[in-house]
Amino acid sequence: MATATHPASGRPFAIVTGASSGIGYELAKLAAAKGYDLLIAADEPAIQTAARALHAEGATVEAIEADLSTIEGVDSLTEATHGRPVSALFANAGRGLGRSFLEQAVRDWRRVVDTNITGTIYLIQKVAADMKARGHGKILITGSIAGLMPGTFQAVYNGTKAFLDSFSFALRHELKDSGVGVTCLMPGATETDFFERADMMDTKVGTAEKDDPAKVAKDGFEALMKGEGSVVSGWKNKLQAAISHVTPDGTLAEMHRGVAEPGTAKHR
Repeated sequence: MATATHPASGRPFAIVTGASSGIGYELAKLAAAKGYDLLIAADEPAIQTAARALHAEGATVEAIEADLSTIEGVDSLTEATHGRPVSALFANAGRGLGRSFLEQAVRDWRRVVDTNITGTIYLIQKVAADMKARGHGKILITGSIAGLMPGTFQAVYNGTKAFLDSFSFALRHELKDSGVGVTCLMPGATETDFFERADMMDTKVGTAEKDDPAKVAKDGFEALMKGEGSVVSGWKNKLQAAISHVTPDGTLAEMHRGVAEPGTAKHR
């Protein structure tokens, strides 16, 4: 079935969450270059700055600041579509949290769970139901190779990514032959403000050299367009993902301690 377009613009329509910077912003740029009109969202005012930058590059874009960890925030995002059919959903919004789980405030780890899991799958359910009814759509879920290993000193975050990695494949097969494709993007550590926000700048992973978000986004976007089930971005991450499948969980957990424990930073 043909991609849904807006009768006025004749262009397909995409939603990109977590689009104020990093991988989400780069995904929005790629979608715009592919001919999509955009609705972008994030939980910070910087989403308006991102919208202006995308508009300056020729994109047709609307931005909404919304807390996507809440049902109300997700509802405000879907209402901002004004009923326009969504051809592609880039479910990229996410939040990290480092340090010892027992030292974390409930409000902080709950925000991670509600952003990465609850808000994400609620948005996907709403958008995917309409896609299935129309018989067409594409969904990119930003998971992580972090979901392949126990996250010592990132316990809640890695757990949420394990959920998303698993959920994406389950949903993909539930929607088999429906015309709706689901792809899981699984990046490793990427050069964004993620680690600063997660209070991990005194860790080895927080200060190490990281992947380019533009390259990560390109890998995910191309995999989505090809209809692939998942993509691990970067050869080092592919190797790490392969190792995780044959290494005992206890060993993986101790390896993760080595890069995420506070005080392990290697300053450049």
